[in-house]
Amino acid sequence: MSEIRGIAILGSTGSVGRNTLDVVRHLGAGYKVVALAAGRNAALLLEQIREFRPTLASLEDAEAGQELRHEAARLGTRLVTGSGSAIQVATCQGAQLVMSAIVGAAGLRPTYAAVAAGRRVALANKEVLVVGGAAINAAARRSGAELLPVDSEHNALHQCLRAGRRSEVRRLLLTASGGPFWEREAATFAAITVEEALAHPVWDMGPKISIDSATMMNKGLEVIEARWLFDMDPDHISVLVHPGSVVHSLVEYVDGSLVAQMGSADMRHPIQYALTWPDRCPGQSRPLDLTDLPPLCFYPPDPARFPCLGLAYQALKIGPLAPAILNGANEAAVAEFLAGRMGFMDIPRCLTMVLERAATDESVPGTHGEPGVDDCLEADRWGRETALAAHETLSLPRQGETGR
Repeated sequence: MSEIRGIAILGSTGSVGRNTLDVVRHLGAGYKVVALAAGRNAALLLEQIREFRPTLASLEDAEAGQELRHEAARLGTRLVTGSGSAIQVATCQGAQLVMSAIVGAAGLRPTYAAVAAGRRVALANKEVLVVGGAAINAAARRSGAELLPVDSEHNALHQCLRAGRRSEVRRLLLTASGGPFWEREAATFAAITVEEALAHPVWDMGPKISIDSATMMNKGLEVIEARWLFDMDPDHISVLVHPGSVVHSLVEYVDGSLVAQMGSADMRHPIQYALTWPDRCPGQSRPLDLTDLPPLCFYPPDPARFPCLGLAYQALKIGPLAPAILNGANEAAVAEFLAGRMGFMDIPRCLTMVLERAATDESVPGTHGEPGVDDCLEADRWGRETALAAHETLSLPRQGETGR
């Protein structure tokens, strides 16, 4: 790469944002941070401005931004604040690549703006495509923007797909750790407690992601993400339970060849892959010692114990906005479970009812025409409200009850 590549980071103070800055430090002079977007962490944003001297920074918290503005200007950085300020970072002049790492559906609008502007976008936020996949893909077709995955499983697929032509691909295989319950007896699932569901055997994650791992909805959302990211029919996307979490994903080609991507669990690897694409550079991740690995075991997921995975496939068949509805409904149901107002298996029951209504109700948002960003966000909102209404109206059994 002969010229300096400008980087804009959406969510610079979060985990992925901080790791991205670490990768930029490692890569050195060929990369320049031109813009940073943060939510409320003004103190950390100021530290990042002092080190990287971007031309533009944004802070969603307008009040905190007032205190930061003068110091940022002194350092040569223009600071914008308030709702929507991240869009200015996403479309900042001089940014060839935009790292999309704002958590949740809040990242959709700025990411859409970057795609519409024709920027190369590194996606570290699966909700952007789960909620807005139809709108993002339509914008990318119009602008010629390129989407690069940072989520480890999809980044692995992107690497494996370099081994052949797209017409030669039979299916994509996403690997899943299986969460804490992949070997637990199905008859006991109704009695699963919040504490048990939060206790992932390998990863230390936040409450929402931990519950999604326990229900395997996280893998369902990744199936949806893969459908939009690789323009692959859902029938050609499969999931394998791989408790060792060494193989990050695989691609099966029509001649029977399986190409797998393996590596240590270090987010800096997929981040650097996206930043340097299509080149590869020496990285910071520790190479795997193949002589010290446990046996590589793979198992099919059990649809009876993990119905949420099947619901993701069902949503993709209903229509382009059903995944957004499913995402909103799942977030609402998980919050109810965490609060002790819903049983573990009530989560898929609730989501099933929401999707049944989405498939038959003509008043569902965005049913007609090509959906835009507003339609996607409205569908997400509708899913949340419909899930809560279903839980309340139908008097679903509370945690610990056996159900009807």
